[in-house]
Amino acid sequence: MTLTNKTYLITGASGNVGRAIARTFSQVGANLALVDMNTDALNALISEIGGDSARFKPYTADLGNPEAVDMLLSQIESDFGKLDGLVHTVGGFAMGDPVHAGKLDVFDRMMTLNARIVYLLAGKVASFMISKGIKGSISIMLARSGGKGAKNQAAYTASKAAATRIMESMAQELKEHGIRVNGVSPSIIDTPQNRSSMPNSDPNNWVSPAQIGDLMVFLATNEAMTGANIEISAWS
Repeated sequence: MTLTNKTYLITGASGNVGRAIARTFSQVGANLALVDMNTDALNALISEIGGDSARFKPYTADLGNPEAVDMLLSQIESDFGKLDGLVHTVGGFAMGDPVHAGKLDVFDRMMTLNARIVYLLAGKVASFMISKGIKGSISIMLARSGGKGAKNQAAYTASKAAATRIMESMAQELKEHGIRVNGVSPSIIDTPQNRSSMPNSDPNNWVSPAQIGDLMVFLATNEAMTGANIEISAWS
């Protein structure tokens, strides 16, 4: 698989999953617009994957702000000349209260982080690609928990369900433009944070960030697939 001369926007690029995705995409020749709020971490990542400032560039942006996203896409176009796809990894988890408690703070935060940003960012990337006549891909990190509610997790599970519906709707809307939209729903991911919070669990049964990176490259190069929500589990 090769993505030589293709440019991809990767969000959350300095996170555990984002770094692994960036490494994998860099290995198959892609140019990368790496977005995060931590500039130092982005620069360290660029050094790690080869330090080629022509292929890898860091950006900071408030992905929940429409004007900031417009400026980001304009800068990427100026730097790379085009954008062939998006790999979106930004999201978050928070426990909440029972729905009958009537509190909205966690609900609003989860819906903003896990659903609104997907709707805004993926929509603007798609609009940009359509305006330039670019056929490519949009891949979104989702979650298995979006398929079913859980005690004190109504806000989180609802936000992930909403993100899944956004992905599926966009896949149908963008077929005629040659833009494929897919999601990835991993089981527990092997990160330092998860190892710390679940010390009695076996991380060999978890998904590695590198496995997610491989899957994201597959979605970027597979011209036959759209509208899929792929569940990924570790081989134990």
